[in-house]
Amino acid sequence: MLAAERRRAITNLMRKQSSVRVEDLCTRFGASASTIRRDLEYLERRGTLKRTYGGAIAADGDEVSLAVEDTALSEVRSRIGAATAALIREGETVFLGPGPTTLAVAQHLVTRSSVTVVTNALNVATYLTAHSHLPVIVTGGQVDRPQTALLGHLAQLTLRELRADRAIIGVGGIHVPDGVTGESLPGVQFLRSVIELMPELVIVADSGRWGRVGPAFLAALEAIDVIVTDLNAPAAMVWDLAQLGIQVIQT
Repeated sequence: MLAAERRRAITNLMRKQSSVRVEDLCTRFGASASTIRRDLEYLERRGTLKRTYGGAIAADGDEVSLAVEDTALSEVRSRIGAATAALIREGETVFLGPGPTTLAVAQHLVTRSSVTVVTNALNVATYLTAHSHLPVIVTGGQVDRPQTALLGHLAQLTLRELRADRAIIGVGGIHVPDGVTGESLPGVQFLRSVIELMPELVIVADSGRWGRVGPAFLAALEAIDVIVTDLNAPAAMVWDLAQLGIQVIQT
């Protein structure tokens, strides 16, 4: 089936049932998850639908549907956060980047006694300060309000004085073969410095990030050591990354 035909069929389906799931569309059209996600992205740009975690709703979908979707995504991020926190041993120093999924990792570290956290994320630093006794080191720099993160020259200078056992960061997209990407060029520039200095890179990303390519290149796939994601990550991509020696943990 041609892409245009498949997109018309998805549009007609949305009119009948108001919501669709990527998994169901893959089965219905015999297409890969990445192909279906591209279709949904195209239709979203045209105003036909609104993409949600694992699928889409009609453009006039009600607030209740969106609230349910937000709750489901929060639960996924919490599971990813717990699985990632389990990788961190007592006595380690870890860098946590900005983003909702790295915040979920921080939330699962509050019971630890001897983990040191380095971060440029204001929400991560604030949460750990309020809810734990862990040592927290915050980089300097200028506040980037969309990310609630510290960026810029001062942040990078501070980073040069610090060391950690691993970096844990969220990304805008994971794609084969385009690597990992982000949405903000200043944010990506800072995280590149983090990757250069840390001996291990852990990516935390829900399955909605798989198959995406953001506007700002962050790192090649070969730079990644571990990816922690959910069970809906596309199997073909998981296989491809495993063949590159990347450990993919699904939870």
